[in-house]
Amino acid sequence: MIGDEIKVQRHYDEMAEVYDRRYDYRRGRCYHAHISQHVMNGLVQGGYLLDIGCGTGLFVNRYTEKGGTAVGLDISSGMIEKAVERCPDSDFTVGDGDVLPFKDSTFDAVASLLAFSYLTEPGRMLSEAYRVLKPGGTISVCTLGKNLLTAGLPAIHHIGEAMKIQQVGMGDFGEHYYNEKEMRKLFSEAGFTGVQVKRCSFAHLNLVEPVFDIAKKIEPFVERRLPCFAYNICVKGKKE
Repeated sequence: MIGDEIKVQRHYDEMAEVYDRRYDYRRGRCYHAHISQHVMNGLVQGGYLLDIGCGTGLFVNRYTEKGGTAVGLDISSGMIEKAVERCPDSDFTVGDGDVLPFKDSTFDAVASLLAFSYLTEPGRMLSEAYRVLKPGGTISVCTLGKNLLTAGLPAIHHIGEAMKIQQVGMGDFGEHYYNEKEMRKLFSEAGFTGVQVKRCSFAHLNLVEPVFDIAKKIEPFVERRLPCFAYNICVKGKKE
């Protein structure tokens, strides 16, 4: 692994014990459930799923509760340990998306939540995802998008790392945020058809209450009428 990938791995190994405090309680649970539903809407239901960057298994748990089966892959062994505890009936493995340790045409669905921005070679990951999908399989990805609200995040993360702030995602990892045109191009070049791109989530978990509650109420309007202010970008496509 190269430098930034090693930093990501080490960071999430260190954060594994507290990760669920961010995404499985209060605002974090609401936020994660919202983006998870957007990802679910782009996937074959009740099939065999690969979750790339699975973290502690939150999305694997959601998918299997709907009747599917799943494999989770994450760069952090600490996160994988927590995922196994959450979903003992699912399979998990340590690895990254650049070289997926699975045979061709294995999965009905591939998902990735909040991990795409860490990839140093996103085209390679998408090509690998295409390879392991069965014909007719679908991919659905949600990641932070490029807009005015996220433009300052790299600087904030750089300062946070310098100040040694212990918070999930707080570090200078060389993240890259994409706009709609860039994501559509990446997915199409990997071979996916019917590529659809949309923005979602205005009520970000970093917002303090009561701002979060207000943002949640107007979130549907923002997603429909003012998507440029939504934090995340969701992409789905199909392997013919």
